[in-house]
Amino acid sequence: MSVRSGWRLAVACLALFSLSTAGLSQTGSPGPAKVGIVSLQQAVLGCAEIKKASAEMEAKYRPRQQSMEKLQKEIQGIQQQLQTNAGKLTQAAQADLTAQGQRKERDLQRLNDDLQADVTAERNEVLGTSGRKMQEVVRKLAEEKGLDVVVDAQSTIFFKPALDLTNEAIAAYDKAYPAK
Repeated sequence: MSVRSGWRLAVACLALFSLSTAGLSQTGSPGPAKVGIVSLQQAVLGCAEIKKASAEMEAKYRPRQQSMEKLQKEIQGIQQQLQTNAGKLTQAAQADLTAQGQRKERDLQRLNDDLQADVTAERNEVLGTSGRKMQEVVRKLAEEKGLDVVVDAQSTIFFKPALDLTNEAIAAYDKAYPAK
């Protein structure tokens, strides 16, 4: 069991323990606790705002991806020339082609690293913002339904589908934060 799944299990156990004490009414008699389940990851990724942001990111970074693909083809062309003309090229010409290929490979690696860093930073920013908004939407949904606790589906082993609020959370999020 990983540390992360151990923490999730501990959180789920604490939530269930708190349910047993939260279910007590003001008179001290036990009452049923109301529980809801949300797959927070599925809810965030399913909202229209994230889908739109994903499409925008793809379009934004497509030219950089295409330039990397072009550079990769140039590298393959140089490698092909070296293989095809092996023994036919002078040492100087072979050294020149090899140096060109190495420069282009370094350039490609830098472009790839920069692209990955930019995409990761932007994705994390978008997901972080949307995740916080989704938590607020789930909190409001729980209050409207009179729920005592809402547990992330990834922290549960089993739950009845009737307890799943994920689709309702997506709909409420899309209503509160329509994709612009």
